[in-house]
Amino acid sequence: MEFPSGLLGGPGSGKGTQCANIVEHFGYTHLSAGDLLRAEIKSGSENGTMIQTMIKEGKIVPSEVTIKLLEKAILGIDNDKFLIDGFPRNEENRAAFEATKIEPEFVLFFDCPEEEMERRLLSRNQVKGREDDNIETIRKRFKVFLDSSLPVVEYYAAKGKVKKVNHFLMYWLNAYTLNLLNLISFQVKPSIFCVWLSD
Repeated sequence: MEFPSGLLGGPGSGKGTQCANIVEHFGYTHLSAGDLLRAEIKSGSENGTMIQTMIKEGKIVPSEVTIKLLEKAILGIDNDKFLIDGFPRNEENRAAFEATKIEPEFVLFFDCPEEEMERRLLSRNQVKGREDDNIETIRKRFKVFLDSSLPVVEYYAAKGKVKKVNHFLMYWLNAYTLNLLNLISFQVKPSIFCVWLSD
């Protein structure tokens, strides 16, 4: 199974906004690791209870839990192209995912200052009221990103696979989207397109 590309960035860096554009232009099925985890929480299962506790504490859910949820979702959908967001988030995630013979051909990295990501997440909390968008949890997520997720970016950068997307283009959304789609159009293949979106 191929894993053509990934998309990484900190919480609130603006990545989720672009998922719909990628799906629309390239025909991918969007699978959100976060949505799958939240659905598992709502199911009331033992895994769901464990996931809920870890999310409240700003921690990362064990790789095997997320991988099983993603595999189940992929097998249940009639498509050969998937946009997977929210995974892998750390080196252990990455190694576990690559053990399934899935590895990106390139990675888009959304670079955004921490203060701007914090502002966006707090604003989102006011609109959507998400439990994991309070200031304490947000700052825990930033620490997790710096300690655990940046090494994933650095790993792929060392392999020459990282393409950085400038967050300032978010203020000119059309230019930002065009830049993003141009980056993808020269790389994409008809298979799995894995995106790391921690929003």
